[in-house]
Amino acid sequence: MRHIFIINPNAGKKDATAAIYEMADRLRDRHGLECTCMLTDRPGGATEMARRIAESGQEVRFYACGGDGTIHEVAQGIAGFANAAMTCIPCGTGNDFLKNFGPDAVKFADAENLWDGEVFPLDLIDCNGNICLTIACNGVDARVADSVHRYSGTPLLGGRGSYLASVVMNVLLRPIARKWEVIIDGVPQGGEFSLVSMCNGRYYGGGSTPVPEARMDDGILHTVIIKKIGKSTFARLFGPYSDGKYRELPPDLIQVVTAGEVRIRADEDIVTCLDGECFHSREVVMKLSDKKLNFFGPKGCDPNATAMGI
Repeated sequence: MRHIFIINPNAGKKDATAAIYEMADRLRDRHGLECTCMLTDRPGGATEMARRIAESGQEVRFYACGGDGTIHEVAQGIAGFANAAMTCIPCGTGNDFLKNFGPDAVKFADAENLWDGEVFPLDLIDCNGNICLTIACNGVDARVADSVHRYSGTPLLGGRGSYLASVVMNVLLRPIARKWEVIIDGVPQGGEFSLVSMCNGRYYGGGSTPVPEARMDDGILHTVIIKKIGKSTFARLFGPYSDGKYRELPPDLIQVVTAGEVRIRADEDIVTCLDGECFHSREVVMKLSDKKLNFFGPKGCDPNATAMGI
């Protein structure tokens, strides 16, 4: 079995390349593993590397060394391949994906805790043919994610602070809602929408938790729908929404449904964000993917460690 470390040298505030190479060398020396390190040099590069190796049919374990974007790219490359599994070594700023594992998240920092972990399948969201591990968001939250990088280099802000700065700028300077046609399991819902987000995992945007009961392996996706709201209402509701207290909010403002398919159409570009990676389109289709992602981590880890009961 091959062990491939795919490293994003631009992730986070410090290049972790040397540390990852040393980690791979230790696995090779201690356990006789076949370890290879590969560096990404452009957006989408990790996907191409992982897919090319997975298509060979060899048994392989991938280590995505970067942030949520690197995890997303490697997962995009190996989803549906029975011979390939992945884990991650956090080198990014926010690392929202690992928050789903609760206290075990810190163990992912050392490959010694990962290499012999059991493989388990994770559900995926299919969004316009792309896959998403955690949350596929459209609307104001996606627009915030699309511009958050502008603030990530600001001293003292950090991942959460950068996200909040982007929230303030997008809400203050631009309208929140957009005129969309939203079709939920074949039923059209017209009007203006502030956001429509489908959740498989529980965290995005530096730690916001819109649906705390979402589980990553139960075959159920939760969709959050917020129609037109004003700036003052948004400011009042953002805290409870971010803390996963949607049940305490007025039902005429926010709905959470377990739809099989959600389709969004618009006459202008919709900003969609998948695990922190953004794209623009005029139509978005979100549903449970027919592919699974083979994942491994520290022994006994649980991707639903922080999930709340309904």
